[in-house]
Amino acid sequence: MPRTTQSLLPVRLPRLGATLARGIRAGRWLFATGLNGAVPGFGMPPGITGERNPLAGEPPCKREARALFANARDVLAAADLRFADCVRIDQYYAGAHAVDPYHEVRREIFGGRIPPSTSNLHRAMPYPGQTQEVQLIAAVPSGDFRAEHLEIATSWSIHATSGYSPALAAGEFLFVPGQTAEARDTALGPLDPEARMPHGHLWKGTPIKLETNFIVERKLKPSLAAAGAGLDDVVKAQVYLRDRADVPVFNEAWRSHFAVPPATTIIPTATPGFIVADGRIEINTISVRQRAAERIIENDATVAVRAGDLLFLSGLMASDADGLVADVGDDARAPFAAIPIKDQVRAIAARAQAICREAGADLANLVRLQLFLTDLSELPLAIEAWSGVLDGLPLPLSAIEVDWLAVPGARILADIWVHVA
Repeated sequence: MPRTTQSLLPVRLPRLGATLARGIRAGRWLFATGLNGAVPGFGMPPGITGERNPLAGEPPCKREARALFANARDVLAAADLRFADCVRIDQYYAGAHAVDPYHEVRREIFGGRIPPSTSNLHRAMPYPGQTQEVQLIAAVPSGDFRAEHLEIATSWSIHATSGYSPALAAGEFLFVPGQTAEARDTALGPLDPEARMPHGHLWKGTPIKLETNFIVERKLKPSLAAAGAGLDDVVKAQVYLRDRADVPVFNEAWRSHFAVPPATTIIPTATPGFIVADGRIEINTISVRQRAAERIIENDATVAVRAGDLLFLSGLMASDADGLVADVGDDARAPFAAIPIKDQVRAIAARAQAICREAGADLANLVRLQLFLTDLSELPLAIEAWSGVLDGLPLPLSAIEVDWLAVPGARILADIWVHVA
């Protein structure tokens, strides 16, 4: 299939023989994946770290945020776009201390029109000293297709320190903020009374189920309805969980709300991981209004959804229903005879390409590749492997280190989005 995407501001990593794409232009969309304050491929500049006098001037996390948004501005400008064209911005932090300085800069940049947003905490990021990593999506204005901030009533209050829009539309696509079980009335929180166990009880509810059902019923459904959509219009969900043991109960609760669930990726966070220290989960979604999406179902699970000109895959590991697939894990008999992280990348890529072909797409038109690794020291090998399977195409890559993955022996989880002509 022909390539329908354009790499923007590619950065060559000569020692790996690979290239990173700082941005991807794909028809009416622009994706900037893995934005941070580093000089791409070379690390944090002295202006952020401060080197010999790190406490002089603005706080380091604020300097980092300014460098991050300068990099974002460069990517947007390469497609003749502005921050006003952004439709979604999701951010990860290496610690809670980075959040408020980042938010202060973000409010300056967006001037009070911040697109729907997700924020959560993670264990580690690729560059030494890095505390912030951002994923950005923008709409290329044409006719009726453009970023449109919606004024809708919400069942919760948006913090002034965050200031994001309650919903945003771009054509048939609808973006709403990531939701936690934070109390709707902060006088009754931090967690909403409906989302927590009764005080002093060891049972009378399962915490992850209470939070999941609360988020869906009390926050997500009302927001979608106010914007003219419903649960069946959700095509992609990124679900952030702090506890590995919560995965099966979350899946049970989540699937109960849908006739056919959306493409879903479960992403581990740090502990604590969210604005509420006791919170266990955050859910962000993308929906497509008034247009049926093509869902690829295997073994009663949604593995991908084609919605308009985008294909969203569920999170992929080198696994099947029985666990890790053959020949991708450690081999104690001959540990020098294989590189498991590369084997797992190749298995994921082969599975992703098969799903793409079934949907009439091609993995070469990748627009977002988010990687979650249990050991970031394996990232160079993972980049090398991804570059190999994609024949050297620039990679729109973000990498985060996480504490666990759901499948024993899995080293890497990939969240993959693809453009469809």
